[in-house]
Amino acid sequence: MSTDTRSPVTCHVLDSSIGKPAAGVAVELQVMTSDGGAAHFQTLAKGVTNADGRCTQLWPDGDHKLERAQLTTGKMYKVVFQTQEYFAKTDRKCFYPWVDITFQVPEGHKPDEHYHIPLLLSPYSYTTYRGS
Repeated sequence: MSTDTRSPVTCHVLDSSIGKPAAGVAVELQVMTSDGGAAHFQTLAKGVTNADGRCTQLWPDGDHKLERAQLTTGKMYKVVFQTQEYFAKTDRKCFYPWVDITFQVPEGHKPDEHYHIPLLLSPYSYTTYRGS
């Protein structure tokens, strides 16, 4: 059993309109589930970006303490960034009230693989990529 307690999903938000990390952005990790009906996303964990714009522990409390936290092959996950709340704190308007970044864990992924989701943000645009 591994004692690595790092979350398998982390994120980093940079506000490109001011050239600084975006601190205080509310973030959610969700997983797609189906309860016999239509598929929907269910929240797994919530976090907030720190002063460096990072959210490094985005995994349900308790699920990562005893054993290495893992994502499930083939499942779809989503990271949701509450951008409107972030911009409102500095009296700025934005076009995208939130940003959803959906990804699927590919077949053959390593059980201890880490997924880092960077977000470059401005009031009227955003860009993302798979980080390391």
